[in-house]
Amino acid sequence: MNFMRQVSQLLDDEHRNSIALLDRVGHALTSGDAGALQPLVAPLVRQLEHEIGHHFGFEEAELFPRLAEAGDGELAELLTEEHDTLRAVADELLPLARALAAGTLADSQRAPMQRLASELVERQVAHIQKETMALLPMLDDLLDDETDRQLAFAYAAGT
Repeated sequence: MNFMRQVSQLLDDEHRNSIALLDRVGHALTSGDAGALQPLVAPLVRQLEHEIGHHFGFEEAELFPRLAEAGDGELAELLTEEHDTLRAVADELLPLARALAAGTLADSQRAPMQRLASELVERQVAHIQKETMALLPMLDDLLDDETDRQLAFAYAAGT
């Protein structure tokens, strides 16, 4: 999709990158090849750390309140609930993924790691699709040029 606002475009670009990685992780998990996930673990850890911290935090602090003020509070609440669920999955998955990346994951932890990674893929892909179809188009109407510019700079700067 092409969006008119810089913020929408920045978030959409990140969504596309996340979907591409999650798709590769999903295929690795279903391939039956125990080593297929290994080269994807470090990028997955980086993506999760960024997505959970910066991306979710920005949406919750800057975008969801604006949605609520514009009368779309139910959507903001739903997306926040999904963020909370994704955070919980990531909190369990990250230590296991880090251990796999470091080569220190115990054999007994492989099944829980794969289960959590599968859950993450399913939930995050659905969440991204929801944001792409509902949130990002709303931002094109919700943000004026100056607010969009300020938010895009703030997001890019990591603040």
